[in-house]
Order: sequence, then C-alpha cells, then structure tokens
Amino acid sequence: MNNQEVALQLENVTKEFGGLTAVNDVSFSLSPGDRRGILGPNGAGKTTLFHLITGVIPLTRGKVTLYDQDVTNWPTHKRVELGLARTFQITSLFSGLSVYENVLLAVQGLSKTKMVMLRPISKFRNLHDKVEELLTASQFWEKRNTRIKNLSHGEQRQLEIVLALASEPKVLMLDEPTAGLATGESAEMANFLNSLNKDIAILIIEHDLDVIFDVAKHILVLHYGQLLTDGSVDEVRNNQQVQEIYLGQG
Repeated sequence: MNNQEVALQLENVTKEFGGLTAVNDVSFSLSPGDRRGILGPNGAGKTTLFHLITGVIPLTRGKVTLYDQDVTNWPTHKRVELGLARTFQITSLFSGLSVYENVLLAVQGLSKTKMVMLRPISKFRNLHDKVEELLTASQFWEKRNTRIKNLSHGEQRQLEIVLALASEPKVLMLDEPTAGLATGESAEMANFLNSLNKDIAILIIEHDLDVIFDVAKHILVLHYGQLLTDGSVDEVRNNQQVQEIYLGQG
C-alpha cells in the first residue's frame, strides 16, 4: 500500500444555514488505515460535518475528495460505491429478525440480486458466504439466530457496524458508537473497533474520552464549527485550550 495515498480529503469545507455557519473552513485528510477522532461538545458541528462528507446535505463551499475522486456533488449512494460507509447515533435494526437475517438484508441490499424476484435468496450461496464471513470476523456467528431484541444495547451497536462493513468500505465513519452504552459496554465497543481490519480508515465522533483516546491515533477538535486543533492523542490531551473548553479543566 502506498503510504502517500489519501483516502479522504476535505478542503475548506463550509456549511451555512442562513446566517449560521455550522461548519467553517474545515480542511484535513485521512490516509488508508488512519484512526482519527472528532472531539467537541454538542453544537460544535461534528454531525453536520459527517453529513457533508457523506452527501446527506450539500456544501456551501469547499471540496470533498475520496480516493482522488471529487465527490463534492455526488449523491450518498455513489460515495458508498466508492468505499464510504457510515453509522448513525440512533440504532436502526429490525428488532424482530435475527442477527443473521439483519446482516443478510444488508448484504442483499448491496447486491444486484435485490432486484431478482423469482429466485429464493437461499439459492444465492455467495450472499450467505458473505454473511458468515462478516459474523465470524466480528464474533457474532454464535449469536446468528438470536433476535435483535434479545441482544444487549452494546451488541446492537456493534452489529450496526457489522452492517456498515457489508459494503466493504475503505473509509468507515462512526457517529457516537457508544451512545447510550454503560461503561463496560463502551470498553467492549473500543475493543471491537480496535479489532477491525487495519486497512480501513476510521473517522469517529465520540463523547466518551476513554474510547476516543483508545481507538483514535489523531484527534480533530471542533469549536463552533471551526477546526481548533488537529494532533496526536497526547497533544490534544495536553492542550490547555482543549482542557479548558472541552474537558472542564484549567
């Protein structure tokens, strides 16, 4: 792998809502395999930035590049095809279906077989092989027949990431994966994230400092939509301004 390759690059990304500037002139790049966190309180512009990167909302100005492709004006599904995947803060699984069935639906939804009506899905061995691969790699195979409603909240959050992995992403964006989790579950989530394929670049929004410092190697800090600092975990942890504004110290 070329270490100089850039997976994701933002150049002067800005989003204005009327007179409000939610994201202001943000620039950074993400290399393959990077683990980068985004830190900041509510209202800092973190989720809005995710929306801009994934194409949920349009930029006011700036540029988003994914593997040398200018995707600034691309719809979300085209960015997914190029290797971008994302999870959301709110769990969105089919609670009455099993773990296996949820992952199978995700895999089928990314395949051309979703348009085939006259052939049962059991005939598509490649889809089932993919489900088994995903569930085995994520340590969910033993719970493949468990209904979602019988999983813990932490397990459901982990399974959502497995669904995102169904598209074989090169860049995985996680929006507060430990939201609503107990301390023990948050630690399990950090371990789960650290077990993922090291070639996948991860961009993670997280309020749990223990998790973000454990998973990410570099941290972006947003302050009222602007990039306050971008550095290593130790640099951000020891930054006096970050301590005063975000960590309640100083």
